[in-house]
Amino acid sequence: MPIISCHDVIKTYVTGDIRVEALKGITLKIDKGEMVAVMGPSGCGKTTLLNCLSGIDDVTSGKVVIEGAELTDMDDNAKTRFRAKRMGFIFQFYNLLPVLSAAENVELPLLISGENPKVARESALALLETVGLKDRAMLRPASLSGGERQRVTIARALVNRPALVWADEPTGDLDKRTADEVVALMRRLNQENQQTFVIVTHDPEVGMKCDRIIHMRDGEIVDEDGKVTTVCQDILARG
Repeated sequence: MPIISCHDVIKTYVTGDIRVEALKGITLKIDKGEMVAVMGPSGCGKTTLLNCLSGIDDVTSGKVVIEGAELTDMDDNAKTRFRAKRMGFIFQFYNLLPVLSAAENVELPLLISGENPKVARESALALLETVGLKDRAMLRPASLSGGERQRVTIARALVNRPALVWADEPTGDLDKRTADEVVALMRRLNQENQQTFVIVTHDPEVGMKCDRIIHMRDGEIVDEDGKVTTVCQDILARG
């Protein structure tokens, strides 16, 4: 069973008399343990797809199934609980709380879910060591470099041991060297823990380091020749 599957997902935004079809009948499957890049020009629907698949945004119609659970049948509270337990999120601009240390930012999702504070702190410190920030754990984000802040974000995304990690332009605000280090870290964690990563990116070098690339254009998945497809295919296989 794939960890992610969706069938005929449509997302339409309506503002007054204006209707924008952001997703036009997307059908795809992603297997457990894959690291997949979603690529395409700005405005093609990449982030909308990520938001709809993760349950952050509601679909207009269609079905989304994650780990056998149908997100499109859940109410908002159920989706929020499901995301907290089974998903992690990495964003381009970190979304770290500036008044908290790196360790406090990482442990926050565990504390919110009711974990014992001592256990939460131990888990946060262990993950910061995993991402190479053991000695920076007590510093606030303002004292960290961009790459270090993104590593904190990755640690926070993984602290609840999610089966699935969503990343929206995780290297977009980083220089090339730091971006390469962050992608290498995500790849190592993907391989060591068999966690599934879905990465929205403009960077072809990021895509080439993934298992495969999903190309999008105008709210649809397209193949290499630009022909519209209704089913996600292995457009580019990357070992």
